[in-house]
Amino acid sequence: MLFFYTTGVTKITMAKNPYSTLSRRERQIMDILYRLGRATANEVITELQDDKHSSTVRTQLRVLEEKGHIHHEEEGLRYIYVPVTPRHAIRQSALMHTIETFFEGSTEKMLSTLLGSGKKLSEDELNRLSDVIEKAKKGNRK
Repeated sequence: MLFFYTTGVTKITMAKNPYSTLSRRERQIMDILYRLGRATANEVITELQDDKHSSTVRTQLRVLEEKGHIHHEEEGLRYIYVPVTPRHAIRQSALMHTIETFFEGSTEKMLSTLLGSGKKLSEDELNRLSDVIEKAKKGNRK
């Protein structure tokens, strides 16, 4: 979160979602890399559902590296591609973007939609969610 001070009023602006500057295919590649943790170009190509042209995917991996989203490690003759930004940082940014875009900035609306989605949560999941909510309540009572 960035804080800007203008004429005595604090304006809070969320940092731009790093994913928002990526093309659809670049996001697909990043999703694969986050899911696998690290991957060769051939592993990325195998994971893609459609257009698996090796030269195109290799070019997109090079572009993602130039943009600073991934880096490569050399293992013998192979390049292993790894996301630069940790998964938890992207997760937070993506979630905040989703809440702002689809739920008018309301975490309550987002959580209500998620809980009412028809996906059955286990007793353990519900207990963990209750614990998180209780901790949030205690944290807000300062």
